Amino acid sequence: MHILCCLARVPDTTTRIHVAADGRSPDLKDAQWIINPWDDYALEAAVQLKEALGGEVTVVHVGPVDFQKDLRAALAKGADKALQIQTTGALGPHSIAALIAAHCGKPDAVFLGKQSVDGDVGATGAFLGKLLGLPVAGRLSALTIKDGTFTARREIEGGVETVEGSLPALFTLDKGVNEPRRAGLKEIMAAKKKPLEVVKAEPLPPRLEALKLELPRARQGGRIVGTGAGAVSELVRLLRDEAKAL
Repeated sequence: MHILCCLARVPDTTTRIHVAADGRSPDLKDAQWIINPWDDYALEAAVQLKEALGGEVTVVHVGPVDFQKDLRAALAKGADKALQIQTTGALGPHSIAALIAAHCGKPDAVFLGKQSVDGDVGATGAFLGKLLGLPVAGRLSALTIKDGTFTARREIEGGVETVEGSLPALFTLDKGVNEPRRAGLKEIMAAKKKPLEVVKAEPLPPRLEALKLELPRARQGGRIVGTGAGAVSELVRLLRDEAKAL
C-alpha cells in the first residue's frame, strides 16, 4: 500500500507577525519554523494505517528552503521515506497540490492536516484530491479504515456528520482524531538511514494574488457604563449607536 502524507512548513504559533514593507506579505525573517501542527495528526494516521495494513509511508513537502531536519523527524515517527520538492516563487494551495501530484504517483491513501496554521486556507487537500482523481473526506475528527473501506466523522454546526467510502481516498484531519507519537532515540538514529530525496521543480504561475495585508486594529479598552438594571438602557444604546452591534 502506497501511503502519502503531506507536510507544510509554518511559523511557530508563538511568532509575533509583522507586515513587510511591501504591505502585501508578512515579515517572517525572525520566525521560528515548525511542521504544521495539524499535519502531526495526518502523519500519525498514515503511520497507523501502515502498521495495520502494511505498506510504505512517504512524507512530502513543497517549499523553497531546506526542510530535511523536519522530514527526518517525520521519518523517526514511522514514515519510510521522504521527498522534498524545492521550488521558488509564490506557493498557493493549487501550486503545492499540482507539484505533489506530479511527483508522487497514485497513492492508495493520502493524509494532510485540515489546514496550515499560517494561511488557514485549507484548500490544498481538495485541490490534490481533484488532481489525483481521489474522493476527499475533509476535516475529520475520527477515522476508521478496514478491509479497503473507511468510516469517518466530522464536526459540523449543530451536530456530527458520518461519511463512508472506499480506498483510494484522501483525508484531511482535525485535532483529536488521534494522539501523535513521539520518537525515541532509537527511532531518531534509525531515521538518519532512511531515504530522503530532494528534487527541484519549476514554479507554477500563482492563481491567487495578495493585494494587501494588514494587522487587525488594536482592541480599545473597555468601559463601565453603570451598574445594575439601571445601566441596561445605556448599554443597549451604546451597542446600537456606537458599536453598531445591534
